Formats: sequence, C-alpha cells, structure tokens
Amino acid sequence: MEKGFILWFTGLSGAGKTTISKALEPELKARGCKVEILDGDVVRTHLSKGLGFSKEDRDTNIRRIGFVAHLLSRNGVVAITAAISPYRAIRDEIRAMEPNFVEVYVKAPLATCEARDVKGLYAKARAGEIKGFTGIDDPYEEPLNPEIVCDTDCDSVAESVEKILTKLELLGYI
Repeated sequence: MEKGFILWFTGLSGAGKTTISKALEPELKARGCKVEILDGDVVRTHLSKGLGFSKEDRDTNIRRIGFVAHLLSRNGVVAITAAISPYRAIRDEIRAMEPNFVEVYVKAPLATCEARDVKGLYAKARAGEIKGFTGIDDPYEEPLNPEIVCDTDCDSVAESVEKILTKLELLGYI
C-alpha cells in the first residue's frame, strides 16, 4: 500500500520511543511500506543543530520534525517520529497539518525512565546540571486522546509493536 502517514511517538526520555520504532520499522517494511524514522536525538544533531531546550526552541524542533514527516507522508512514506515532544499544543498543531496522523503515547512512569537512563540525563537534571529537563523541572503534557498507548512498564517491545500493527490495520493504514 502506498499510503503515507505519520506515526508520532511521544513520551518521556527513556520511555521506549526509539526502541519500539526501530523494532516496528522492519515489520512495516515487510508489509511493503516505505519507512523513515525521524529520531529526536538524530534530528537535533542535524536538522535542529544550534537549538537549545527553551520552550520556543523545543517547539521549533518539533515543527521541523513535523514538517519533514508531513513531506515524507504525502509522498507515500510512513514517517515515524520518536521525539519527546512534551507540549500538547505543538503535537496538536502537527496533527492539524497532517490528516494521516497517528499518535502513539509511549507511557512509562518517571521512575522507570530514570532506571533505564543509560546517558545519565535524569541524574544530571536532578543534580541541577541540566535545566529544563522534561519530567523533572519542565512539564510533559500527556496526550489526551492518542490512537495508541504503549505502556512500556508492562508491555514488552514485541507486545507494543503488535499493538501498533493491530491498530494500524484497524485504521486502514496497513
């Protein structure tokens, strides 16, 4: 099927956005989909280099990711975004721009995300070395009506992938 869409992963740092998106990619490709992953860390290194972590800079970063995802989607690509995207209003702005938008809330308790933190970012934020860190001293606004919720505190990566594939089939995207 040549129908492009945006699969927008949102959740705290360490919730599992990148892990699930990387596990989902080959499953979608096996179904004949063209897939691109726009990972938050990778995008910040290239497309959004020089941006900080103020609300304005975060919004600019998410708008850039949304714009690229929209371009990919309208050309028949499944654009998977894996970025914290902490603010609801900016996610809703991207949703309004793209009719084929599926929001995936990768949900995990803060304590679980901190326990998984291989980069030590939460510890640095708690020590005051990083200011404005999402979930510590900057808010994360949970989605109100995501199409899919992957509760990674309970669901395995495989279960999350299956949940997403099932919902995408139900919605007619794959």
